[in-house]
Formats: sequence, C-alpha cells, structure tokens
Amino acid sequence: MIYRIIQKRKFFLSISGVLIAAAIFALVTWGLNFGVDFRGGSLLEAKFNAYQPEISDIQASLAEADINNLTVQPTEDGTFMIRFKDASDEKHKAVVKQLKDLAQNSGQEGASFEELSFDSVGPSIGKELKSKSFNASFIVLIMIILYISWSFRKVSRPISSWKYGVAAIIALAHDVIITLGAFAAFGHFFQIEINTPFIAAILTVLGYSVSDSIVVFDRIRENLPKSKENFEDTINFSINQTLSRSLSTSFSSMLALMAILIFGGSTIQDFALALLIGIFIGTYSSIFVASPILVVWHKLMRKGAKS
Repeated sequence: MIYRIIQKRKFFLSISGVLIAAAIFALVTWGLNFGVDFRGGSLLEAKFNAYQPEISDIQASLAEADINNLTVQPTEDGTFMIRFKDASDEKHKAVVKQLKDLAQNSGQEGASFEELSFDSVGPSIGKELKSKSFNASFIVLIMIILYISWSFRKVSRPISSWKYGVAAIIALAHDVIITLGAFAAFGHFFQIEINTPFIAAILTVLGYSVSDSIVVFDRIRENLPKSKENFEDTINFSINQTLSRSLSTSFSSMLALMAILIFGGSTIQDFALALLIGIFIGTYSSIFVASPILVVWHKLMRKGAKS
C-alpha cells in the first residue's frame, strides 16, 4: 500500500506551521527557564529524615542566612531542590547550618538533615557555557549542510545537491524550535529548567533527525535515475519505502526513553523528556517536512522558469 504523503503535504506542513507558531509564542512570551548552569548560582539537593518540613518552613529558616533569589522545589522522591543565586562557599555552609538547625528544632524524634548533592556555578562561567552551547549547535548545523551537500554532489536533477542540505537544515530548525517551545512552556508551568544536559539532548536530536532525513534522501537518490514517475511521485515512493524503518526505529527509542522518564531519577528525567519530544518531532519532520520541502522548492523553480 502506497501512502500519499507528498500529495497531502499542505496538511502536514500546516501542522508544522501551527506547532512552530505556538513554540515561537511560548519562547517570546515566557522564554527559557535557564538553570544554574547558565545563570550562575547554587543548587542543593536536601533530604530530611524522619521529618518532612513545609516549603514555607525551609524558606523561613533560610531567610535568616540572607539568601538571594531562593527557590525551594519538592521532588517525587521526597527530597527538596534548593536554588539560590549566591555561589560562595560561605553561603553554602550557612544554608547547610540553617537546614540542620531546622531538622534539630523540629521536635520530631530522629529528625535529621542530609545533603545529597551540591553544585555551584559562577555567573561568568554560566555565560561562557551558554555561549559555547549555542556555538556548538551552530557549528553542527553548518557541518550537516556541508556533509549532505557533499554526499549528494552527484545528484543535480531535478534540483541541486545543496538543496537537500538546506531542506534537512529547515527540518532540523523545525525540530529545535518546537522542542525549545515545549520547554519554554514546561519552564513556565512546571518550573523545568534548561541546563547543560538539555543542550546535549538537543545535539543528540539533531544527529538523530538528520540521520532519518538522510535515509529518505538516499532512497530518493537511488530511485531518481531509474524511476519512470515524476519527481513528486518518486519522492512519495521513496518515503513509503523507508516509512516502516523510520517509525519502528523511533518507536523503540521512545519506549526506552519513556521508561527512563517514568522510572529514572530526577537528574535524568529532563534529559529524557527533551530526547523524547525531539525524537518524536524529528521523526515527523524527516517524513512530513524535509522531503515535501524539496517538492515545494522544485515546483516553485518550475513556475519561475515558466514565467
């Protein structure tokens, strides 16, 4: 059975347009909720044994230590993620002391405080990490378009080889914008933060998505010289040939990520969520965005030539 994917490209591209518009709205309205890695500051994971204080109790206790930009977030594991702007060792010791006093003065038998982890990043290092992360993403995009252009250098008709690279980059931009928009919404409603593992997830999504697109493009390259169909039908046939492979590979990957998201610890859940969204959107774009762009581009070229 041949699915008429290319013939329904307006529908699929419209879905992408709506998602991109929603993502841009979220990014402009709420922005990304950058974490300690990028903003600078400290992150302490605290655990109270035989005692579970209220968030207001922790905030009141730490108010005595003169902590700036304090946020306290409980986790599903019964611990607390405590973030504050100060990154000095003195502030860290003051926070630990206040939390130990809170547990000791709780009146609960056996109550104690345990520091599970502590991370501190200076503001200058945070800015450098942010700059390097965006630079790495930009370099990856440039290398991808150069690689695809070189790989398809022998394909010149009916469209030039470099246009395959551009189509892949547009699909990648589609994936990144939608994933960023989703995390802008998550940051606004669920206080999910953007840290260096998220950048690693984005770079992984870029590689995964372009791999899917190249599989389809490579099949198009193989079919073009021997196909008796027009360009549009040849691309549609090529997509159908790779459809089951793309869907099964992505589905198995997403199953593993869903298991990590459900059963993994809080430190890896955001990374798994970014990969899950990115791979889902990347699979969609490699089938319903990248190849249709080639057809749209080809038709625009033909209209321009006729006029």
